[in-house]
Amino acid sequence: MRTPRVAVFGSVNMDLVAYTDRVPASGETVMGTDLRQVPGGKGANQAVAAARAGADTVFLGAVGDDPFGAALRDNLTDCGIDIRGVRTVPGVSGVAHIVVDAQGSNSIIVIPGANGSVTSTVEGDAALIGGADALLLQLELPMEAVVAAARTGKELGVPVYLTPAPACELPAELLENVDVLVPNEHEAAAITGRQDPEQALTALLESVPEVLLTLGGEGSLHGLRGAEPVRVSSRRVKAVDTTAAGDTFCGSFAVARAEGQPPKDAMRFAAAAASLTVQRHGASSSMPHRHEVDALLTD
Repeated sequence: MRTPRVAVFGSVNMDLVAYTDRVPASGETVMGTDLRQVPGGKGANQAVAAARAGADTVFLGAVGDDPFGAALRDNLTDCGIDIRGVRTVPGVSGVAHIVVDAQGSNSIIVIPGANGSVTSTVEGDAALIGGADALLLQLELPMEAVVAAARTGKELGVPVYLTPAPACELPAELLENVDVLVPNEHEAAAITGRQDPEQALTALLESVPEVLLTLGGEGSLHGLRGAEPVRVSSRRVKAVDTTAAGDTFCGSFAVARAEGQPPKDAMRFAAAAASLTVQRHGASSSMPHRHEVDALLTD
């Protein structure tokens, strides 16, 4: 079987993760249990997930010329990711401050840093995106850059996946170039105004041809225009950190689909990968390798 190729255009951050029994209320101070510095960012996370799932992966984004930037570039390289599309710009790299409670739930503040300098594609990006089996996008870069990348993917015939996070109103120019929309239940509700996942799915399919809606512990829901929705349950595990679950799911699903797996099988593969991720601390550091996912699926 041919090794799939995945391109990711997105954010890369250094995650500063604080662990605590509970998230403090406004004005309150609580004691933490641990602090970790872990490479992250939704774009880089999805790139690591795709690479570990077995794809040849190229990442396009930006880091600062600070120590975090050097560490982020090294981490991507160590994960086997092609970083020819990573720009180094003056100033600080992106940083995410993450608080994780005892149940594994998280809250996140993202400081864009160098990510904010990516306002469009640049010369050479099309060559890196062209020929890929999937282009993965998120919304932690300026919207004009995401739109430009989606347009490039569409023009080159590369299936464009969009994770609409952080949730916001999606411009028509972006949606018309998206092939697969991958929101979680909260993002789907924010975009459509529909709290019921199946109603949200139906509404989203009016704008894009394919939707993969992740539902956390309740699994995932997949829809294609003109077809019955497909639902797959999640694996029941004890979560310690859900920070990178959605990015693992998206990256793994895209690889499985690029390999020719039908949606339901790809959803099961992605669910297995995400179930391993949430049992570990950190973002990219928590993501499983292909052999681990395959072993779990054959148990």
